[in-house]
Amino acid sequence: MAPDKPFGIDPEDFERALREAGIDIRDLLGKASEYIDRTSMSTVASLLGQFVQPERPRPPKPEGETAGETGSGVWVIYSIDDDGGARVEQVFPSELEALRAHRDNTDERRRVRFLPYGVPATALDTP
Repeated sequence: MAPDKPFGIDPEDFERALREAGIDIRDLLGKASEYIDRTSMSTVASLLGQFVQPERPRPPKPEGETAGETGSGVWVIYSIDDDGGARVEQVFPSELEALRAHRDNTDERRRVRFLPYGVPATALDTP
């Protein structure tokens, strides 16, 4: 084989074939644009609707898990002293158990809250 014809095709023949293909594609696009101009937009939309699905509304992205959702902590019933300090009274593994124990509460100073592991009980203090 000659070095200028590695695939048996003359470079000029290859360029000529590409040029002719470009002209044919340009003519085809011109005919398509004339057709689209003649048809109504609803027809085009229905034609494109066969190939493109409408975008469905997506649910909002969930925020990162909280420590309460991952379970890396405890639920506590605590009370606030006169000086604003918190004192833990009871500890529960789940929110449901803590709320059940707290449901008959009449004391305004007694509250329920999730306390992640490693956080001191003084975080419950009121300033």
